[in-house]
Amino acid sequence: MERKAIAQLVSWLDKSDRKPLIIRGARQVGKTWLVRHFSEVSGKTLLELNFERDPNLISLFKNNDPKKTLVLLETYFNQTIVPDQSLLFLDEIQAAPALLAKLRWFCEELSELAVIAAGSLLDFALEKHEFSMPVGRISYLYLEPMSFEEFLLAIGQDKLYDFLHHYQLDDQIPAVMHERLWNLLREYVVIGGLPEVVKNWVNNQSLLKASEIQQNLLATYRDDFAKYVGRISSERLEEVLSAVPRLLGKKFKYSQVNNDIQSVTVKTALHLLSRARICHKVNYSHGNGLPLLAESKENFFKMIFLDVGLVSVLLGLNLKDSMNINDLLLVHEGGVAEQLVGQLLRTVQPSFIDPTLYYWIREKAGASAEIDYLIQHETNVIPIEVKSGTTGTLRSLHVFMGLKKLSIAIRFNADVPSVTAVKIKDHQGKLISYRLLSLPLYLVEQTHRLLLN
Repeated sequence: MERKAIAQLVSWLDKSDRKPLIIRGARQVGKTWLVRHFSEVSGKTLLELNFERDPNLISLFKNNDPKKTLVLLETYFNQTIVPDQSLLFLDEIQAAPALLAKLRWFCEELSELAVIAAGSLLDFALEKHEFSMPVGRISYLYLEPMSFEEFLLAIGQDKLYDFLHHYQLDDQIPAVMHERLWNLLREYVVIGGLPEVVKNWVNNQSLLKASEIQQNLLATYRDDFAKYVGRISSERLEEVLSAVPRLLGKKFKYSQVNNDIQSVTVKTALHLLSRARICHKVNYSHGNGLPLLAESKENFFKMIFLDVGLVSVLLGLNLKDSMNINDLLLVHEGGVAEQLVGQLLRTVQPSFIDPTLYYWIREKAGASAEIDYLIQHETNVIPIEVKSGTTGTLRSLHVFMGLKKLSIAIRFNADVPSVTAVKIKDHQGKLISYRLLSLPLYLVEQTHRLLLN
């Protein structure tokens, strides 16, 4: 399986001012595999330490002299380490968070050695750290589940991958090609982007086995709940975990999780699950300009889950039947389609920035409106509407475009691409005019490139 992050790692390795790199991402998104594969691609000799498996390894890093540490590592592993030919991988570093502070010495005194650290629950260590983080001496890479395009590569559809990357708005997509891509997208919705599930699907093509692995992965996330003990009960975390897929596409209200639970408890549980990167906030933005986070409202947000395949499992969708449903994305009032788009939009953001999502909502009696996502493209704000099928009204989009006076908007749906000049009058008779770019859901990852057309 190929990951786009490999290119980012190659770029990092070639930098003259390279710093130790920390890979952040949820458990089971493929961090360890990525580093191992990168060592093969780059030709670097890999020295891998896992601090969750063997916490005693931290004793090798007692002093602040990286060259002395290297001697200890060579002795312990009985392995010669040539700095400019090696890759030191510190896996599950959240089990030894004090080591993060020591990365500054590798940056300053042994920069020829490539150092990568990774951790699944790293955000908890960073949130509570009592050590001095080496600000300016480390880099970050944020890893998400496999995207649809990575899924295409994994299942051997290299030509379709190339087709998407070279598609231009004035090209016509043949009906048979559109149908093929749409079927593969539905397959991705069911299988998801977690590497273990995808790998098994490639090898066995068994929906039953895929479902079993997905259930096991969910059990792994639930097992992690024990690590949050002292903050909140596992029962409350489980309740909120189950509520997120159920409330996809809706403004998240604490009372909708369980009316009998205090809002502060639900808020804490949601915070912990977000820290574990099992789910992600979609923040409210006023949409008046950049940055999108400006004029945000703390209590206005939506949630999406880590992976669309796990959403299908948590919603109780029958995988065998789902593969035969033409309008699979209509399930749960279109919430699955919104999950899909949000998940893919996170993968197109620069990997060195923690991906964030935004939306807009107006709650007004008789005139409420909502835009599913807002993104930044260069210096512009671009609104995105997600439609599960080929049709759907654009009333909210007309309202937003009239209020914000923007020139271009995007609609993701199940139809072939089109560009439309929208001209419509609002209730006061004022003309609302903008360019609407309609794209099929399988082109989400090409959004920014196509906006340049």
